Formats: sequence, structure tokens, C-alpha cells
Amino acid sequence: MTMAYGIALLFGGLLVVNGLFAYQSKHVDPAFWPTVWFQFKWVPLMFAANVMIGFGIKFCYKTTDNLTFSLSLAKGIEIAICVLLGWVFLHEVPSWKTYAGMAAVVGGFVLMKWG
Repeated sequence: MTMAYGIALLFGGLLVVNGLFAYQSKHVDPAFWPTVWFQFKWVPLMFAANVMIGFGIKFCYKTTDNLTFSLSLAKGIEIAICVLLGWVFLHEVPSWKTYAGMAAVVGGFVLMKWG
């Protein structure tokens, strides 16, 4: 059950962080002050998302006793969320190359953490 909480917290936190940045890139004026104002308004939500991500990794590590697996799981969830948000905000349709790239990135991250 702790692993389920960890995955849910990771998914929620990473969805908030990546969702805010995706929204900003699509809908917020790229000038300095509008970007600063947008980021300032969302500081409490970013704080909550960072806490969620921290506890998500902590719960996954507590369950598996393997930090490599926990961080790889978090990276895999984040990449999947990035593909999802690219589809939602920019209407980018993933192809087989997207999935091959996701597998290469996650596999490389796992390989790097084991080495």
C-alpha cells in the first residue's frame, strides 16, 4: 500500500509541476515580468508539488529499499506526463519514436544509477 501512495504522490506532484510549465509555455507572455508574476502566483502549489514528490520518492524507497528503482520510477512517470501534456497542450501525437525515446531515456537512467 505504501508503494501505491508513493506512485500517486509522484504522479500528482509531477503532473502539477510539468502542467504549470506546459501552461506557461503555451499561454503566458514570454516577457520577464508576466512570467515572474505567473510563477509568483503559483509558489504555494509548487511547494505542495515538491512535498508530494519528496514523499513519493520516500515512500517508494521505503517499500523497495532501492533508491535506483525509486528515482527511475519517478523519471519514467515524469516522461510519461511530459508526453501526455504535449498531447493535451500542443496536440502532439506520440509515435513509435516517442516510446522508443522514452525507453532509451529511462533505460539510460537506470544504467547510470546502477553503474
